Amino acid sequence: MATFLAQQGIAVITYDKRGVGESGGTYRGPEAGTNNIDAANLDLLASDVSEASNALHQRLQSTRIPLGLIGFSQAGWVIPLAAAKNNKVKYMVLFSGPVVSTLEQLRFQFYTHGNTKFWETHTEAEAREHMRSDPDRYKFESTDPQDALSKLSIPGLWIFGGRDIQAPVGLSIEHLDTLKAQGKSYAYHLYNELGHNTANSPDTLNLVLRWIRSWVKSQNM
Repeated sequence: MATFLAQQGIAVITYDKRGVGESGGTYRGPEAGTNNIDAANLDLLASDVSEASNALHQRLQSTRIPLGLIGFSQAGWVIPLAAAKNNKVKYMVLFSGPVVSTLEQLRFQFYTHGNTKFWETHTEAEAREHMRSDPDRYKFESTDPQDALSKLSIPGLWIFGGRDIQAPVGLSIEHLDTLKAQGKSYAYHLYNELGHNTANSPDTLNLVLRWIRSWVKSQNM
């Protein structure tokens, strides 16, 4: 992603998650649902994003180029938190970022159980009922991205795959529609044939590139 954007003339800063690769700090996890998506760790990751944003902004501040955040999956919780922390962030793009709480997402993920044919044998209504009624397997403070998204005033774009079995796309889209009805400048695009890995498609990459360029142009930059 970083290479693709750089080749299109968009400056990018990217880094390994804390405690992974060449980054310092301590990685929290690895089991989903234990401590890597509890509220404290997501807030910590959002702080890392904010600091990285500051570093890039410092390099580019003389150009007046607007700074945005792009992320995947878990970033659906992290990026809204980071944008709320840092007013230098002017837009955000989320690939398969859930717009549901962390506990709801886990209920959905446990229900689909990695079954790539899940949507051939289950309905949206069944999935939603499971997310409503299934007891939580883990106990931690939940994070709902709608809390931050309802307070932000920057535009955002979400890319979803209709065959996603990790993030509940239908409910996420419904929540975005509610936020849009409240005046938020949020948009989404659903690719029915894609699963969770929506960033590995020329169509989605080019859509994001067009969206970013269009938004920047609208700001007369």
